[in-house]
Amino acid sequence: MGSQSRRDFLKTAGLLGGTMVGLDVKDARATPKNVLTDERKGVLVDTTVCIGCRRCEIACKEAHDLPVGPLEQYDDRSVLEVFRRPDTHALTVINQYEQDSLQQALDVKVQCMHCDHPACVSACIVGAFSKQENGAVIWDQSRCIGCRYCMVACPFQVPAFEYDKALQPRIMKCDFCYDRQMDGKLPACVEACPVEALTFGKRYDLLEEAHRRIDENKDRYVNHVYGEKEVGGTAWLYLSPVEFEKIDFPDVGTEPVPGATEPIQHALFKFFIPPVSLYALLGGIMWLGKNNKNEEEE
Repeated sequence: MGSQSRRDFLKTAGLLGGTMVGLDVKDARATPKNVLTDERKGVLVDTTVCIGCRRCEIACKEAHDLPVGPLEQYDDRSVLEVFRRPDTHALTVINQYEQDSLQQALDVKVQCMHCDHPACVSACIVGAFSKQENGAVIWDQSRCIGCRYCMVACPFQVPAFEYDKALQPRIMKCDFCYDRQMDGKLPACVEACPVEALTFGKRYDLLEEAHRRIDENKDRYVNHVYGEKEVGGTAWLYLSPVEFEKIDFPDVGTEPVPGATEPIQHALFKFFIPPVSLYALLGGIMWLGKNNKNEEEE
């Protein structure tokens, strides 16, 4: 009876394993989408214009159905005294920097940079991240398995994970208001800015405008458009009156980060076997071991 049970089990396990291993490689491998066109959009952030009103924070939360809280709290500038990062409750934040060379504090908006060659897209083993034609880097919850490789890979440390949710936690980051753009609207933060510190448009037009401002106002800006070449280029571009390291912008170099991460990921998961196959095999080994022990005792 024991031998018959083992044969039946091995037959079933073999069929299951064969079915799983026999899956088309295309179904198991990550299928990242990374579209780059000259028409892709971007935002030029002029830090010399920003007044730190935080209306962009409010507009972003409203656009993404995140709790806004009392509007009066956004008038409290003491929160700007502590460096902040985007998180699961705020996809964009304003930080303030005191500079000895400036007459007033410098306010700087932070969010996902929407890289032209996104490390998160390259690192994701299931293709949950994608670079869209309009320049947005977005996340697909239906594909995500919660591995959080994107968080490790991002050179700007942007993606945040909802650790406080036991069921269906999300990876949270700015999505460049992708749905709004598809409806012909501006990103919420750009639309809400009362001083036009944020300029939305085609990336190549924004670069021309950025260099024009630098050439015409050499005393106002450092000769550096952050995001023009960083990690191969980003959709969000910055102008600053001080060197960018003084306002916590990382020195990430000019080479795309996926150049290092992509070969590793593709090598590891080129012949990816779904976890259920591994669990079936391990379960079978445990089952056989248990039954052998019982037979020996009998």
